[in-house]
Amino acid sequence: MIDRRHALKAAAGLSLLALLPGGARAEPGKLRIGFQKSSTLIALLKEDSALEKALAPLGVTVSWHEFTSGLPIMEALNAGQIDVSADVADTVPIFAQAAQARITYIAQEAASPKAQAILVGAESSIRSIADLKGRKVAVTKGAGSHYLLLAALASETLPFKAISPAYLTPSDGRAALASGSVEAWVAWDPFLSAAEQQTGARVLRDGTGLSQYKRYYLAGADYATQRADVLTLLFAKLRETGAWVKANPEAAAARLGALWKLDPAIVLQANGRRSYAVEPVTRAGLSEQQTIADAFRAEGLLPRAVDASALPIWAPPGL
Repeated sequence: MIDRRHALKAAAGLSLLALLPGGARAEPGKLRIGFQKSSTLIALLKEDSALEKALAPLGVTVSWHEFTSGLPIMEALNAGQIDVSADVADTVPIFAQAAQARITYIAQEAASPKAQAILVGAESSIRSIADLKGRKVAVTKGAGSHYLLLAALASETLPFKAISPAYLTPSDGRAALASGSVEAWVAWDPFLSAAEQQTGARVLRDGTGLSQYKRYYLAGADYATQRADVLTLLFAKLRETGAWVKANPEAAAARLGALWKLDPAIVLQANGRRSYAVEPVTRAGLSEQQTIADAFRAEGLLPRAVDASALPIWAPPGL
């Protein structure tokens, strides 16, 4: 998740990325991976050392670096402190690009529109997006869920100012909805599934038809040009792990539930909404990234216009 400090920084367009030195050279024989606790495929690879085993013949060791959210991961990539990021929400590369970070797309997880949604309380009288007019809505500023809220309001020709936003982290947003201090909350999985199962919160609208919600993997620009061999193996292991999660839902939920200290039933539901289909990034496939960038720019959330198709793309050989 994006914590308050980074959410506010994103909103103001004052990213530390612009101040950090970019382009530090990769360390020979090392792969430094930045991840979040909820980085599903990376979490599984880290747990069973599958990536270390795959990279051993190349003489490459792996180090793992945990972050609270995607924005500081991008800062670390730009500064050369890590080489590769685990999956981040679709909005994160856009903020990084606006801050002129030297990063490269290396993979994506296919669209998972049901993995984020606008929630209301079980007994809420709110039945449609139009009913949000004049209501207080919790959302994490700059996150993919923020774009979902913008898109949902636009679908009813409502401007963002039609609602009263409460910019909160996921945990605070859930608490605010439960206490009644907000009337709706925009969440993503596994927070979304946890709130549904544990509090009875009701989905008002998910991302279907509004937001594809792709997740992206990125590398430092220099690392992407220097270590195609490492990235090729990483891509293959991510794809293999994603296929395993979908083919073995109960086993995956049990492993991840133990790692995340969540009821496996919650993880099972959350994983059912995620595609985990790891694919190469294409220029044509970045069309929604441009839509997101334009929407955030129109709301004053980006310091400059962004051409989403301009960020470099690495692709594995033969794909």
